[in-house]
Amino acid sequence: MPSGWPPVPDGSPFPVTNLPYGVAAPAGEPARVVVPIGTHALDLAAVARSGLLSGTLPDPVAAFAADTLDGLLGAGPAGWAAVRTRLRELLDETPSEHLSGALLPLAGLQPALPFTVADYVDFYSSLDHATNVGRIFRPDADPLPANWRWQPLGYHGRAGTVVVSGTPVRRPIGQWRPPGAQEPVVGPTEKLDVEVEVAYVVGVPTDPGQRVAADDFRDHVFGVVLLNDWSARDIQSWEYQPLGPFLGKSFATTISPWVVPLDALDAARVPPPAQDPQPAAHLRCSGDWAFDLALELEINGTVVARPPYASTYWTMPQQLAHATSNGARLRTGDLFASGTVSGHDRQQWGSLLELSWNGRDPLPLGDGSSRTYLEDGDQVVIRATAPGADGTRIGFGDCAGAVLPAR
Repeated sequence: MPSGWPPVPDGSPFPVTNLPYGVAAPAGEPARVVVPIGTHALDLAAVARSGLLSGTLPDPVAAFAADTLDGLLGAGPAGWAAVRTRLRELLDETPSEHLSGALLPLAGLQPALPFTVADYVDFYSSLDHATNVGRIFRPDADPLPANWRWQPLGYHGRAGTVVVSGTPVRRPIGQWRPPGAQEPVVGPTEKLDVEVEVAYVVGVPTDPGQRVAADDFRDHVFGVVLLNDWSARDIQSWEYQPLGPFLGKSFATTISPWVVPLDALDAARVPPPAQDPQPAAHLRCSGDWAFDLALELEINGTVVARPPYASTYWTMPQQLAHATSNGARLRTGDLFASGTVSGHDRQQWGSLLELSWNGRDPLPLGDGSSRTYLEDGDQVVIRATAPGADGTRIGFGDCAGAVLPAR
């Protein structure tokens, strides 16, 4: 285990091998950029004012006193590496008075949305999830669409409804058709669902018409968050043909508060699943770009699923290469999500659509109740850990939300 300052309790998701970034505010104070370490967070605005981050960014004081990570995201790989290297140096030294004074209790901070979400795209990249969905809705047909194994499929979501962990989610109202009815009704969704997902955040933008090769993924992507693509399945099933999801998903998307840099996840990289047929040229990528993330879905204190992210069929570099293959530009703060992560076994399925088989099989909870879909007052938490450097395990913080009644 690596040594360092401050001391990190055993089992903490925030050892010095992690150093994720977020934006948070102490009580009664403005939000600023912080880095969680153990049970504390390092106030980078205060560290920058002391001069200890000089030379890492053109203006570290301005970048870290801001209430978003946008300035850091736009600095690019050289700036990201310089800041991370300097933080490791500072944390390996005997702390100075300036550094000690910049340490804040993590429990006393109020996280904010860590960056300005420019665009939001959600993919459909888990083979097991896509197969389950096909079997539920098309039991007498091939569960996968004809194009699924040829390209990463996705839809554009609403960037303005992405919220940080801990933000309550209001049950949406929409139009849907009850089973057996001839006409639709308008009212609160009766099939509110959770989707366990992993997402990555773009830092370096592109020009219109510029394509990003899969092997250039690291030149543009800053880090990774957990994501819950809340879904109203009845609204979604009524609206999605022919243009895909719309109001059934655009009401809220929750992300975890800390952005874990790609550099912190190097030890978690593993070979991706075999792909057949061979991907198109623009989707071919060298290196291992699956991640060994241990995901966990908890509802009202009961862990109901542990989806394995390493089994995801389409990798992050393939998703980004495909998203830009037509020349669509990237912007700083673009958010790209995996789609629901599911494994082969029932205890690895990442949505209630699958876990209850669209309401057919109620899911038991630890308090003696059961769920087919979410009820008002339910508390949903997504967590994940991954192998870190030097034998550590690193985490992302909770991706959590409580369901409020419809207005």
